[in-house]
Amino acid sequence: MGHDIAESGHGAGPAPPGHREGRVTATDTPRYTPDWLELREGADAAARAPELLDSLRAQLAARPGQDGPLVVHDLGCGTGSMGRWLAPRLHAAQRWVLHDRDPRLLERAAEQPPCDAGGTPVQVETRQGDLGRLTAADLAGASLVTASALLDVLTREEIDRLAALCAEAGCPVLLALSVMGRVELTPADPLDDEILDAFNAHQRRGVLLGPDAVAVATESFQRRGVVVRTHSSPWRLGPEESALTAEWLRGWVGAAKEQRPDLGARADAYLRRRLEVCASGGLGAVVHHRDLLALPVPVGAAA
Repeated sequence: MGHDIAESGHGAGPAPPGHREGRVTATDTPRYTPDWLELREGADAAARAPELLDSLRAQLAARPGQDGPLVVHDLGCGTGSMGRWLAPRLHAAQRWVLHDRDPRLLERAAEQPPCDAGGTPVQVETRQGDLGRLTAADLAGASLVTASALLDVLTREEIDRLAALCAEAGCPVLLALSVMGRVELTPADPLDDEILDAFNAHQRRGVLLGPDAVAVATESFQRRGVVVRTHSSPWRLGPEESALTAEWLRGWVGAAKEQRPDLGARADAYLRRRLEVCASGGLGAVVHHRDLLALPVPVGAAA
């Protein structure tokens, strides 16, 4: 890859300005604040698809050399929310390797390690670095590779390289919470669709895949003989998530305006209207995502 893969993928999708910068270069490094990642952790946990876990657990249980713990690599781990959700659901001894470019986030993730099904913290190792420089050697011995909200900030070439590395490692891959370019707001507003279209264009700017990432990743894994399953994993935001909804709205509209400056005052007025309804507890939002599970053996053999 000619540039670094965006890390701390938890900023992917609608997020406040300053929390997600999309494509990353050496001079354009995204910073995801722990506050934003912690604000969305509950919605992320509620959204991720447990329907994919039976096949994953079955394949992990059938892996060669079962005497040792699972070794799970979490790419762009952020504050570690994926581990806190997934580790107790794996029903096995495990060790987590947390990858991120931001040392602040790695420190926070290590302070709140995943726990197994019995509530015992699992062993964690942190690795600071760019995912764009990840090699097959880095994933040697991996039982599982996982990431959350990462795919949609990647290019086609980056996804293809990631699929190749994971296929070479020969382990399952669980990639959660990739945006799909669909948002449902209740009550509706006449400007909803225009803001959504502008935001989706912003997601696809340059060579980024945005809402097309899951389809591209599916094809890339399948070309390597890997079986892919996907499942919907939407955020469902109501009055209890009003703080998250308000932050998401600011980022969503801000990205739309960045993509289409002509929206200008209309977008500003739209945001004020939406924030007022949100503050009153009257706004509902469904932000569609999809989870992807890649299995290096046929599904029938893993189920």
